[in-house]
Amino acid sequence: MPEATPLNPRQKSGPVSRSPHRPRLVVLGLDGLPYSTACRLCQAGHLPNLARIALTPQARPIRAELPELSPVNWTSFFTAAGPEEHGIFGFTTLDPQDYAIRFADFSQVRTRTLFDRLGDHGLTSRVVNLPNTYPARPIKGMLVSGFVAHDMNRAVFPPFLAHPLRSSGYVLEADTTRSGPDPGYLLEELDRALRGRRAALNLLWPDLAWDLFVFVLTETDRLGHFLFPALENPAHPWHGPSLDFLGRWDELVGDVLERFAALPEPKRLLVLADHGFTSLTMEVDLNAWLREQGLLVTDGPPRHELDAGIISTQSRAFALDPGRIYLHTSRFGRGRVTPDEAASLEERIRAGLTRLEWQGRPVIRDVLSWRDIYPERTPERTLDISARETSPSGPAIPDLVCVPHRGFSLRAKFDQARVFGKEDRQGCHTPDDAFFYDSETAIAESDTHSGPIRVRDVGRLVLEHFGVDRKLILSR
Repeated sequence: MPEATPLNPRQKSGPVSRSPHRPRLVVLGLDGLPYSTACRLCQAGHLPNLARIALTPQARPIRAELPELSPVNWTSFFTAAGPEEHGIFGFTTLDPQDYAIRFADFSQVRTRTLFDRLGDHGLTSRVVNLPNTYPARPIKGMLVSGFVAHDMNRAVFPPFLAHPLRSSGYVLEADTTRSGPDPGYLLEELDRALRGRRAALNLLWPDLAWDLFVFVLTETDRLGHFLFPALENPAHPWHGPSLDFLGRWDELVGDVLERFAALPEPKRLLVLADHGFTSLTMEVDLNAWLREQGLLVTDGPPRHELDAGIISTQSRAFALDPGRIYLHTSRFGRGRVTPDEAASLEERIRAGLTRLEWQGRPVIRDVLSWRDIYPERTPERTLDISARETSPSGPAIPDLVCVPHRGFSLRAKFDQARVFGKEDRQGCHTPDDAFFYDSETAIAESDTHSGPIRVRDVGRLVLEHFGVDRKLILSR
């Protein structure tokens, strides 16, 4: 791979305390950007600004947290913790008594954030468009919430930020409702959102009254969901317009890099994606599969796709987005699966999903137990990982997490009769191949264990950079 000149060729391991300037750390988030795609587009000359970092020894792929969703991973970054600690396991949560489903948001995050911990040490953070920080809450600094933000007044701290952002045309989220049938509309919306991100950068950066600056561009994720094949295939009718948009996106990336280059030393730049991306082959609905196996039984027809209230006492398992499977035990109000039944039921589900195929292709790469992927202390209690524990204690922790083969996207709706289907999306997440760059650390291609391995580790790098100890503080 050809190498670009490193943006910051210094090799060091922390802020230089002898400098008269405050040490600054910039985190640039590129939501859903695959490392492999970034390198290919940079090598082809399409993204000259990104190439300044992507084609250097300081860049490499890392893994997403599981499930490989934005709220799970960005929360893992800004808490420097895994889902078992911060409590966000997917897009949605389920009430264990009335089975109502609600969307995950900042109010459900159970650990302290990077911004809280840095604030304890007198350090100031400025944060723009960081997913799962809605509704905004006070930090030492300024915060503009990202997805799933929908009310500007509740998406900013301090509150006075709402007016200048509105005046600049800032939009919290691009409208993707028509994106499938109308890619041109999608690109117009992404351009509008991108202009707003630039306006926020111009508003919050210039006075340099901050120690940590986090700036997230989520537009790559939206582009990937609806036009990822256009990025991969030069013959695709939307290949040119998609690259044109990425050219404008690359200009904003270049703006951040130039601003960083102009900062006085000591300074550090981290760039990360929360997951990878690939072209979508087929969507797979796990609740439809559980229904086919006789494991999900419902009382009456669902009112909508998130109507978990129809789960019957006869149900032995159900799924939540995207690949979380829960045994219907006494953790839930209507659950009747006993501890003695749990182990064999878990194995039955694992074996069945491992055999699941679409047109002769295996669908599920792995079915992981909560014991394997959530080993650290959980929000509910400290886990005693032993043979006696057949199910996690709290309702949020899934018993099983499914990892699909590339190209398969897992769903968990309650109104789907078919296991396999495909609507208007053309790209899907991957748990591997997420972009990462650190201006301070050159990583040899042969050294796969150097530097961060997964997204939570990048949050820990932030704390380490400022000399702040990571403590497992499980409540605000």
